[in-house]
Amino acid sequence: MKNWIWLAMLLPSAVLAQDIGRPALTGAPRIPETHSVEQADARLVQVRKDREAVEAEFSASEQLCYEKFFVNNCIDKAKEQRRLRLAELRSVEVEASYFKRRSAVEVRDRELEERNQKDAAEAAYNAAHPKPPKPNPELKAARKPAAVSVQQRQAEHDARERARAAQEASAAPERAAKAEAFERKKVESEKRQAQVKAKLAEKEEKKRHAAEAQKAEAAKAEAAAKAKAAKAEAANKP
Repeated sequence: MKNWIWLAMLLPSAVLAQDIGRPALTGAPRIPETHSVEQADARLVQVRKDREAVEAEFSASEQLCYEKFFVNNCIDKAKEQRRLRLAELRSVEVEASYFKRRSAVEVRDRELEERNQKDAAEAAYNAAHPKPPKPNPELKAARKPAAVSVQQRQAEHDARERARAAQEASAAPERAAKAEAFERKKVESEKRQAQVKAKLAEKEEKKRHAAEAQKAEAAKAEAAAKAKAAKAEAANKP
């Protein structure tokens, strides 16, 4: 029974490993192992806070980039820093989630084993201390030995675990495809937003140059008019 549970938890798939197992990241920093469910919960809460902080820091960096000359280069560096930090937080999140899942499986196994031992002890006691037969033969025929009930319950549990493992394995590619599509759309959206902002900045720059040129022309025309007036006034003097 336990073999099926651990098979579901440890399928050698990079995508499934991110969902129910440890991360399969090459070159990723080593994440300290979790040792309790409370510690895992605390780490997951901290990951959510840190992820919000990373996004806020990226937004602030992105705004500062628009004040620099090399806007795209600055934004690319900010995005890379965000990607690396989010990947590190994802590793912590995956490790903590893995520990909680493994702990839940171990607790479920212990409870099932204890229940099986209890049922077996009750079955042995009933076998050693049989109850007197009841006068109703139909009720007597309907009774089943406790050992048969334990075996049936074990078989039903194994069947459910096999079905759950197969379902999770078959759904893993779909989850990976959806995650990839979401990330691709997110990157495209960010790229379009950056392009729009760059075009707006370029348009504002052109407007500013045009206004300055118009102001210079107006000043030049005003100076020429004043010079012409002064010349005419000098010519009219006796």
